[in-house]
Amino acid sequence: MSAVSAEAVTAGAVRTGSGSRPRPGGEDAAPLAPAAKLLPALAAVYRAQLSRARVARIPLLFVATFQSVGIMIMMRGVVDGGEEARAVVAGSSVLVVAFVALNLLAQYFGQLRASGGLDHYATLPVPPAAVVLGAAAAYASFTVPGTAVTAVVGSALFGLPMGNLWVLAAVVPLSGAALAGLGAALGLLAPRQELATLCGQLGMSAALLLGVLPAAHMPAPIAYARDLLPSTYGVEALARTFDARPDWAVVAADLGVCAAVGVVSLAAATWAYRRAAVR
Repeated sequence: MSAVSAEAVTAGAVRTGSGSRPRPGGEDAAPLAPAAKLLPALAAVYRAQLSRARVARIPLLFVATFQSVGIMIMMRGVVDGGEEARAVVAGSSVLVVAFVALNLLAQYFGQLRASGGLDHYATLPVPPAAVVLGAAAAYASFTVPGTAVTAVVGSALFGLPMGNLWVLAAVVPLSGAALAGLGAALGLLAPRQELATLCGQLGMSAALLLGVLPAAHMPAPIAYARDLLPSTYGVEALARTFDARPDWAVVAADLGVCAAVGVVSLAAATWAYRRAAVR
């Protein structure tokens, strides 16, 4: 069944409201409701997605947290401290974000496209950006408790200072935005639901291998690939805050790169939603 885009509904509302043709019985056609503005529509989609995913996603959040804590316990046997310990703790913390915002969101949009669920959203008079941003924000919200628990447990496990863990308030939303946009784009662009699931899992595996393992031990080609991963800059920003005297200018630069990548990835996801909704 072909979907009607939100823009077509909005345009139809404008044409109907400005000059509706009379019906054969002499009654004017009722105008369609005006298109919702971005922020109210975003809030509505966010609340709906948060309510829908609360029961289904909370168990998976425990799995993501348990996975990251287990990786740190395993790495504790081969890493004593120093720069390697900081990389392990920071990478494991951001891995919770990758599991939910990238992997699960790719699966969700892939399933939504395969089942025809995009038709529902496409016929609503809401901006496409509100659908993508609302779903991405809802999924990223589930990562906050698990990321905080992982960072605290890892800091205690490796003897790292916890005084600067407040930087998670910036790392989680910025990394979540970058990874959620990437996950949504993968789910919407994949021609089949199975490929969307595969892409999401491969992305999470990349975040695991390139984010948790210390960069100094990686070959040069792998290190270059690490720089292309959006979550890398969130990992680097968090890892630098474990220093005795963090270089806050470099931390801010890493977070700035993460924010820029987030804007680009969410814009790509919005374009992918428009493309998938009109097919």
